[in-house]
Amino acid sequence: MSARGTRGSAPRRREREAPTRRERRARSDLASRILVAVPAGVFAVFIVTSGGLILGLGLIALGVLALSELYGLMRRARPVDLAGFLAMAAMVMLATYEDRSAVVIGLVAAFPAVFLLALVREKLDNLAWGVSATIFGVAWVGLPLAHAVLLRQVPHGDGLLIDVLVGTFIGDTAAYLGGRYFGRTPLAPDISPNKTIEGLVAGLLGGTLAFWAAGLYQDWLSGLDAVAIGFLVALTAPIGDLFESAIKRDLEVKDTGKLFGPHGGVLDRLDAVFFTVVVGYYAALAFGYG
Repeated sequence: MSARGTRGSAPRRREREAPTRRERRARSDLASRILVAVPAGVFAVFIVTSGGLILGLGLIALGVLALSELYGLMRRARPVDLAGFLAMAAMVMLATYEDRSAVVIGLVAAFPAVFLLALVREKLDNLAWGVSATIFGVAWVGLPLAHAVLLRQVPHGDGLLIDVLVGTFIGDTAAYLGGRYFGRTPLAPDISPNKTIEGLVAGLLGGTLAFWAAGLYQDWLSGLDAVAIGFLVALTAPIGDLFESAIKRDLEVKDTGKLFGPHGGVLDRLDAVFFTVVVGYYAALAFGYG
């Protein structure tokens, strides 16, 4: 009787130990995230450490992909794609060879440039919407990419920019895992139903610790400064994520593109980075690294 009881309990024990469907999906998502992150990380390290024209051209390529996705989703507004591409590229090049004030001038100059290119199109309907959509894309994509260049150009900028990217992506992964396994309290259900406060806390901790850990190998970066800048970066990342989620909800789409398969497009992968590089740049200046 004891043997029968033992044999009967084994299948039940195996059933209890078998991963749930939710756990299997979480592991699969994490594995695919890693597969996307490895080549993307190699590309990022290459262009950041190279700097100069290589960094500028690499960021322009990313910018064209991101704007193509955005303008494709906003096609009803008839954005002026070429004008947006040129304005974004000009801002990145101005950041590469000039300074911060030149980037601002480039953004201001984009307004009349976009308007003039909109006028030469065959149809002038939706002119205001088209110009507005184009400038929105330039500001959302072009300004952050230009700030990535500006951050790279400060003393030890290559290390700082990599630290920001590490803090952003590790924080994003920590937020995902924290929300998946411990998430109970919705963060912004009207914008992104799957995001939770528990995931936010995990992302803040993960992003801050990742930035600090990356800084351990940089003797010029104070530990306290690394924690402070890392926290600001980790705090900003979910804002960028929620911003893009709000845009997608307004446009009634799940992903901005399909370049990364189930993980969406370039905008889906860089939504947080577009905010954190800007904050990272000004935080670096505020802490005396500019």
